Amino acid sequence: MQTSVILSIKPEFVDKIFSGSKRYEFRRVIFKSKHVNRVVVYASHPVQRVVGEFEVGGVLELSKKELWQETKQFSGIAKTYFDDYFADKETGYAIEIKSAKLYESPMTLEHLCPTARPPQSFMYLPDER
Repeated sequence: MQTSVILSIKPEFVDKIFSGSKRYEFRRVIFKSKHVNRVVVYASHPVQRVVGEFEVGGVLELSKKELWQETKQFSGIAKTYFDDYFADKETGYAIEIKSAKLYESPMTLEHLCPTARPPQSFMYLPDER
C-alpha cells in the first residue's frame, strides 16, 4: 500500500529539491506511519501550489551533530540555518529525496484534497486505490 503525505516547503528549497542540489528534507517532527513512500510537495507562500512529488528513500533520525555530518553535502541549506532550525531539539529527521518529479502544471491544494488547508508540518493524503 502506498501512503503519501503532503509537505509544505519554502519555495527556495523547492527549487533546490527539483534541481537535485537538495537531497534531504529536514523535519523537526516526522510522520508516525512507517509506510510513507511518497511526498507531495506544496510550495508555500508566495507560490501556494502543489508543484511536484518525490519518493522517500528513507528517513534518518539522528542527533543534530550526526544528522549534519551525514547530510551536509546534499542538505541544500547553510549550517547556520540547520542550527537555527533544530536549536531546541536534541535529534532531528531528514527525509531522503529520491526520484523527484516536477509537475508540468502546478495545482491548487484543493485540487488534490478539497477540504485541505496548507499543512504546518505534514498531512496524510487519502489512500490511493
